[in-house]
Amino acid sequence: MTLLRDKVVLVSGIGPGLGRALAVRCAAAGADVVLAARTRHRLDAVAEEVTALGRRAVTAAVDITDEDAPRRLAQAAAEEFGRLDVLINNAFAIPPRTELLDTDLDAVRAGFETGAFAALRLTRECAPLLVERQGSVVMINSAVLRHSRRTFGAYKMAKTSLLSMAQTLSTELGPRGVRVNTVAPGYIWAGSLQWYFAQLAKERGVDPRQVYDETAATTDLRKLPEPDEIADAVLFLASPMARAITGQCLDVNGGEYHH
Repeated sequence: MTLLRDKVVLVSGIGPGLGRALAVRCAAAGADVVLAARTRHRLDAVAEEVTALGRRAVTAAVDITDEDAPRRLAQAAAEEFGRLDVLINNAFAIPPRTELLDTDLDAVRAGFETGAFAALRLTRECAPLLVERQGSVVMINSAVLRHSRRTFGAYKMAKTSLLSMAQTLSTELGPRGVRVNTVAPGYIWAGSLQWYFAQLAKERGVDPRQVYDETAATTDLRKLPEPDEIADAVLFLASPMARAITGQCLDVNGGEYHH
């Protein structure tokens, strides 16, 4: 693919699942990348995959909640590449999985710090570069937007805030030529979910495939999306193919929810 040929993409939250897929798929689509995460060895491993595809990679080991991190990341893009075309806000912190009536409010605030405020700070810092390139922003959200299951309240609060923020930023940045969209994945069939299903299977004394099949049966496609499939939806919204799309949320969940 060449959807992002010679573009520069900044991806926060590089990890072994979706973060890695976002970076590698962007490189495969022709982009150079700035990679941000706290864990150095993960950054280096993904950077090797990017360079193996013939694209350049710059890594920054930062804590996205550090107020200086956004400046450092925007500066890395400007100094290494002289521009920035796409920002993908993927950083995420697991919120407390307790009911709102009982949850620790400091833990809720921490979820907002990573899931919403850090994304806002990074977008604000990158905005001048994105305006120069008539670029785009994609926020990674969650299917938690579509349900109100117990113990998911703090998670939904943070992700709903992120969605509202993306829509408002679309209105603010649109007249300056920058698009802002959201992708909301459902289940992502990667390491953490695979481990979780294995634990559930062990507790029930069944094969992990049974847990997968039961979960996939709640989706129209009877299949749980994989990281590359989520990443490809992000690529579409980031690319010129979506040049008339902004302020939107694209659900990528195999048909678990209809929106």
